[in-house]
Amino acid sequence: MVRPYNRYNRGKPQRRTNINHWIKAERIRLIDADGTQIGIVPLEEGLKLAEQQSLDLVEIAGQTNPPVCRVLDFSKFKYQQDKREKEAKKKQKHVHFKEVRLKPRIEEHDYQVKLKGIKKFLEKGDRVKIRLFFRGREMAHPELGDKVIKKLLEDVEEIASVEKPPTREGRNIICVLFPKH
Repeated sequence: MVRPYNRYNRGKPQRRTNINHWIKAERIRLIDADGTQIGIVPLEEGLKLAEQQSLDLVEIAGQTNPPVCRVLDFSKFKYQQDKREKEAKKKQKHVHFKEVRLKPRIEEHDYQVKLKGIKKFLEKGDRVKIRLFFRGREMAHPELGDKVIKKLLEDVEEIASVEKPPTREGRNIICVLFPKH
């Protein structure tokens, strides 16, 4: 079951775990608190067993037929589940996308400053989108832009690989690089 939007989950659908009387199935596959499989039983029997042990009946796999339910402490289960998700989130590496804009008639010093920035981004592990844009009559000489992009790719070939080769899109030449390490 997917929860509707609220201000706390920011529109992200969340999976709701059915517990106790929220379980809809008539028969369930029951697993005891210590992990032993009891078998397929009516829902009422599972609820009684959970109540006798002062625990909750939690639907673990609701998509199966019959759904798999387990007798456990729901608050502890939820805490461990959140902890696992948080740990998995920590291990994810966030890749940032940086963009560097160039012109075909760029001077050497300006080119070196841009190159230094691109190298810094790549060393940090970010992807770099290079956008060389033509203004006015510069479109009459696209070979100047090709020359600048070719020189740039030669200068960063030790630390970067080309993800998207240089392509012309309207008044721009776009190329995407990612770090080799």
